[in-house]
Amino acid sequence: MVDFHRFETRARLALVLLGAIWAPLLFAQPGQALHPKYSVQFFQLQVENQDLRMAYRDVQPTGASNGKAVLLLHGKNFSGFYWEPTIEFLAQQGYRVIAPDQLGFGASSRPDIHYSFHQMAQNTKALLDHLGIPQVDLIAHSMGGMLGVRFTLLFPETVEKLVLENPIGLEDYRKLVPYIALQQQYAAELNQTYEKMLDYQKTYYPGAWKPEYEVYVQDQASVLGTGEYPRDAWSSALTYEMIYEQPIVYEVGEISRPTLLIIGQADRTVVGKNRLPPGLQSVAGQYPELGRKTHAAIKGSTLVEVPDCGHIPHIQKPEEFRKAVVTFFAAAPSSR
Repeated sequence: MVDFHRFETRARLALVLLGAIWAPLLFAQPGQALHPKYSVQFFQLQVENQDLRMAYRDVQPTGASNGKAVLLLHGKNFSGFYWEPTIEFLAQQGYRVIAPDQLGFGASSRPDIHYSFHQMAQNTKALLDHLGIPQVDLIAHSMGGMLGVRFTLLFPETVEKLVLENPIGLEDYRKLVPYIALQQQYAAELNQTYEKMLDYQKTYYPGAWKPEYEVYVQDQASVLGTGEYPRDAWSSALTYEMIYEQPIVYEVGEISRPTLLIIGQADRTVVGKNRLPPGLQSVAGQYPELGRKTHAAIKGSTLVEVPDCGHIPHIQKPEEFRKAVVTFFAAAPSSR
């Protein structure tokens, strides 16, 4: 049977020019501007018979080169832009740094496809192959953590060391959050406003919001009011569906690469938290417990707990985050 609601939505989205690509630097909030430090390049790829492009930052070492590369994977409400301070630090440490915008995010294409962590991993591996990078240290945050796990399981020989920073998906949201239809999620995404995005991002820093964090809201909101917004809302709904339907929690124990978990202890992020039944409000998203459980599941892993820190240690507690990463990268791999 044909799903006419889905067909109508896809037909309406097809009216948006296929080649239209969001350029985040062009549509900041009135009176505000983003000032990216690093230029964005584009990698051409084909997915589901669509010619697409994947944006990425490729930053060479500014300190003495150590011959290594670091791959950074972003979260759901972000792009590679929020990695810029981390990129600068890693480049100073001698690393080449690759920070892509996944399809559906940032300056990359927002196609109407079946989004999956498997496909995102394949796209990212193709980018690394294109750049001639055979192995990376991998840092993955939030939704990027789910992708980082999938990438490491698919391409273990490509990952020298893995850092998971407050990854989502350490619990099965299907068992916690009531399901909503894709069309309902799409309607919610079409109803987004700058104020809603701002209020949501404030939850990433419980009791510790700073005005300088708002630049990351501007980055997320820059597509609002543009002709690309319906396509952005649809891809956002599809990637929420991906997160909900493709858990990685049951496979983290299969990771065979040296792994560091960096967990902000004040984080209580749950995808779909507003739909949690009252009885689960205090049960889901308990990152101190989730971090320790994941640490136990990944043999030989290292756990760094960051006190008084929410969902994004690399922004809220950069010194603690960087110290943990540098120490981990410098350590000799333990026997597995």
